[in-house]
Amino acid sequence: MTYDSAEVLSARYGPAWRWLVTVSGMVGVVAMVLSMTTVNVAVPDVMGAFGIGQDKAQWMSSAFAAMMAAGMVLNSWITGIFAERRTFLMSLAVFSCGAVLGGMAPNEDVLIFARVLQGFAAGVGQPLVMAMIFSVFPADRRGLAMGVFGLGVVFAPAIGPTLGGVMIEFFSWRYVFFIALPFCAVAAVMGSLFMPTAAIPKVIPRFDWIGLLLMGVGLAGLMIGFAYGQSEGWTSDVTLLRLGAGVAGTILLVWWELRFDKPLVNIRMFANRQFASASLIAFLFGAGMMASTYLVPVFVQTVVQFTPLMSGLMVMPAGIMLAVIFPTAGRLADMVPPAIMIVGGLFLFAIGFHVMSGTDANSTFWSLAGITMISRLGLGFINPSLNISSLNALPPDQVRQGAGAVNLMRQLGGAFGTILFVAFLETRNRFHADALAATQDYANRTTDLLINDLKHMLKLAGLPEQVQRANAIDYLGSMVQAQSLMLAFQDSFLLLAGVILLAVPPALVLSQSQRRATRMARTA
Repeated sequence: MTYDSAEVLSARYGPAWRWLVTVSGMVGVVAMVLSMTTVNVAVPDVMGAFGIGQDKAQWMSSAFAAMMAAGMVLNSWITGIFAERRTFLMSLAVFSCGAVLGGMAPNEDVLIFARVLQGFAAGVGQPLVMAMIFSVFPADRRGLAMGVFGLGVVFAPAIGPTLGGVMIEFFSWRYVFFIALPFCAVAAVMGSLFMPTAAIPKVIPRFDWIGLLLMGVGLAGLMIGFAYGQSEGWTSDVTLLRLGAGVAGTILLVWWELRFDKPLVNIRMFANRQFASASLIAFLFGAGMMASTYLVPVFVQTVVQFTPLMSGLMVMPAGIMLAVIFPTAGRLADMVPPAIMIVGGLFLFAIGFHVMSGTDANSTFWSLAGITMISRLGLGFINPSLNISSLNALPPDQVRQGAGAVNLMRQLGGAFGTILFVAFLETRNRFHADALAATQDYANRTTDLLINDLKHMLKLAGLPEQVQRANAIDYLGSMVQAQSLMLAFQDSFLLLAGVILLAVPPALVLSQSQRRATRMARTA
């Protein structure tokens, strides 16, 4: 039985085959990236549809990121068994099933499970496409191919929130999940024609199942513990048990990976100071990026009262700008020391969210769009330099493992970043609500005047006296709730700016390590 190997397909389609493979993979990855960004626009509508809070709604984003990390870990093992074509088509099929299930979900639990399926499929599919493009192009053309691929991946988040807003505005939040299906169909047809395949091996390669189990225990314990710590109590038995299980699972994972001959993640790579610094930056970068893409759409819809379409349009200029500067940032990364690019990007991101912490319900569309552009400009400078720094720190035989480890750290940062910032948002919301409610008494002259004015207006409307005061108190409560939520978002944006600056010290360590390596290379 014959199989369409890379050599057979190259002979069949000629020089154009490389670009056909690139486009096939890019269309599939665009579908997956679209799903990452469009769903966040629908969070307020999902919360209203199912009557859930932020602690449950954020799982649409954090579960996707966590399962994407799991998919990345399994990618090479699955590809080694089923080869590129079958793996790509299976990932598209699972992702499409998740999209359909999410769009038809009868409750929030089914919706979160749908996001789990989508995240796992994206984790398997994205590294596969990148590795395939890297392998089919000669060394002198890989940069161009990866640039074209990267442009498509960056452009998807630019249009994703806007497409999601259009679906919600004119149809329903459920249609947000269906946006990716046409892209998946096109990618499946092209992938079945142009991607190479091979026979399934008779002997299944070994896999670190114990490591995967320990990673699952660690992730589940920590993520669930942090997610529900606010609602169930941070010192409650169940919260402490979850966090304890997460810490124990993580410690056992490190212990096991140091002893297993084919580990999920080569822990010994982190003994390299430069690589460890780059990995820590990747974790904080992922946390800031994912938390910001979740918080900003929710803020502008719940506090500023933008429609979902306006929310999507607001981030579109930043996405287009990022797609434009991405190639330029890549070229600068080859000319400017990576640490300078990273530190500059970190400060731009922090400045953007420091300014965002001063926004309120009266902020205008273009002021919010401009602030978002500042923070996204910072992310555009960080990403290319971070990839280069992390891989340059490793010997050639560890580059592939290093790329997987850095991507894993970025995804884990995204998963934990979303959970922790939502937990902080809820904690600060309750704090401000209690503080504001404590001042609403008869000694507060402003409150007393407001209640009397409201009662007078309701009296003129013909409502009986006992209803007048009840409605006035209810309106005051809604004002307190809106104000506390706005203050909580402001605190969260300020914390986000501070957290991203935690990556500056490891960036400086990275710079010192790079200078030391350069001096050693010159004296060698």
